[in-house]
Amino acid sequence: MRHNKNFNHLGRQAGHRKALMSNMASSLILHKRIETTLAKAKALKQFVEPLVTKSKEDTTHQRRVVFSYLKQKEAVTELFRTIAPKIADRPGGYTRILKTGFRLGDAADMCIIEFVDFNEAYTLGVTPTAEAAKPKTRRSRKSSAAKSAEAGETAAEGEKSAPKKAAPKAPKAAAAKASAPKVAKKTNVGKKM
Repeated sequence: MRHNKNFNHLGRQAGHRKALMSNMASSLILHKRIETTLAKAKALKQFVEPLVTKSKEDTTHQRRVVFSYLKQKEAVTELFRTIAPKIADRPGGYTRILKTGFRLGDAADMCIIEFVDFNEAYTLGVTPTAEAAKPKTRRSRKSSAAKSAEAGETAAEGEKSAPKKAAPKAPKAAAAKASAPKVAKKTNVGKKM
């Protein structure tokens, strides 16, 4: 009987499962975000969060303990040098799981697992532009002529007080990018994960 044994074996033997968790944890530490199935992400979260807690204390013993789980020097170095200082004041919950839908081949629940402090959109307060956030309607809210007239008046007042300056030239890279032909967007269809 398996009463009250809530451990996801992920359909693997113990050695295979440990190697899988070690490799996924190393990838997460090195890349700060990976895409995987929801079941693997939940198992990875339980595996990697105690290691991140151990990295708060930078001693030789803690490094050896973490290395025994990860088995990659680069991942251990990255964890102790870059991740540990950023999460030093966080009491737990170092990762987040964002569901992304279903995989095309077998309809598995897919998600992204990432470190909370390494997502710039959340940490720096950068939000999408207001134009993108507004719903698109066929009706105009305010005539664009009235908006441009108001902007023109404020610009005219600014020109009177400040001397004229030469307009900055656009960078060559931006001009080349604008003239480049549009390329079709890549998809995950047929991609092995």
